[in-house]
Amino acid sequence: MRQQVYNLDIHNVSMSSDIMKAKPKFTDVTEFVLLALTSHQEVQVLFFVVFLVVYMITLIGNIGMIILISISLQLQSPTYFFLSHLSFVDVWFSSNVTLKMLENLLSKTISYVGCLVQCYFFTPLVHMEVYILAVMAFDCYMAICNPLLYGSKMSRTVCDHLISVTYIYGFSVSLICTLWTYGLCFCGNFEINHFYWADPPLIKTACGGVHIKECTMIVIAGINFTHSLSVVLISYTLSRAAMLHMRSANGRRKAFSTVTMFYRTLLFMYLRRPTEESVEQGKMVAVFYTTVIPMLNPMIYSLRNKDVKEAVNKAIVKANLRQ
Repeated sequence: MRQQVYNLDIHNVSMSSDIMKAKPKFTDVTEFVLLALTSHQEVQVLFFVVFLVVYMITLIGNIGMIILISISLQLQSPTYFFLSHLSFVDVWFSSNVTLKMLENLLSKTISYVGCLVQCYFFTPLVHMEVYILAVMAFDCYMAICNPLLYGSKMSRTVCDHLISVTYIYGFSVSLICTLWTYGLCFCGNFEINHFYWADPPLIKTACGGVHIKECTMIVIAGINFTHSLSVVLISYTLSRAAMLHMRSANGRRKAFSTVTMFYRTLLFMYLRRPTEESVEQGKMVAVFYTTVIPMLNPMIYSLRNKDVKEAVNKAIVKANLRQ
């Protein structure tokens, strides 16, 4: 009987030991290592110069657009009101990502607190961008297809409410996403296969709290991106026939192409389960929607735009007269 009890105790100890070995050992994390776009030093220098130039062009283009819209009387319509907010979001969106990318090319680490801060500001900026694009598409539809109701339906009060809801909703969603990010646990692998903080590679690195974070990412991204994209597609589809007969149709089609490219990259990155392949592909795709598109937006939306050209000419004349 004693021998049986002894054998039972040994068996229990063995099982407990196996369970302890199988259970992941969570560790405290203070910083992550960002693997960047490449590990080659020469290419990193080239990337630093290229992205610094892109960032400066983005700042000049978007801040210039904000100033131009604010001082020009002929650019006080709802269309340019939304465009000024798109430029404002692009400035902060690019600064949030590109500045960290440039820093990452020099220093490979990001603190855990810095990760959460970037998460908190990155998420609302993405959602504000997609919903402002949706509102701009709806504004385009109203201006082209319902010109008689445009003044009343898109009054300044309505525009202020639309933008306010976009900002409030974006930061509300961001708080939820940041809390789920804070709930992730790590087991010693602190390398993130990306050039900035992003959900998919972070989920791939974590070893605890992954299921909730992954489901939250896919559900929130799926709902917001598909809903806003639906508004864009419906609005531009209903306006397409009228656009073909307008002088600015070419510019609007290019703007639509840029919008759809932005959505495609987001859907490609955030609506898939994080794997080694998807994370590596997403890193390349992220370059376009975090750096290139914010730079192109002011050029695309002011391309072949008579009002913007006139506003620029008047601003230059005023500047020369003051001198």
